[in-house]
Amino acid sequence: MEKDNTDFFDRVYQVVRRIPKGRVTSYGAIAKYLGSAKSARMVGWAMNASHNQDPPIPAQRVVNRLGVLTGKHHFGSSHIMQQLLENEGLVIKTDQIIDFEKVFWDPMTEIT
Repeated sequence: MEKDNTDFFDRVYQVVRRIPKGRVTSYGAIAKYLGSAKSARMVGWAMNASHNQDPPIPAQRVVNRLGVLTGKHHFGSSHIMQQLLENEGLVIKTDQIIDFEKVFWDPMTEIT
């Protein structure tokens, strides 16, 4: 991985570690917060590479802009992401977070 990608990934991880339990954000919201609004896909790549980080990255808290668990296949089993979120109190139906707007955590307004 190139140094620029490593720096970007580290910045993504810093944001994701701040998402509270029971809340979620989107790839695009993180990219926008980091000043790279068109880099949502790169945030996704960071999440895909996050599973061996220490301290751990709560990657389950990052979903697509509609609240769909698009990264679920990167958790080893297609049900682990959903289980982790449900353990935090979120309700998921057909791979989509119910009341997404209520549990959405926007780093632009939450991080000061």
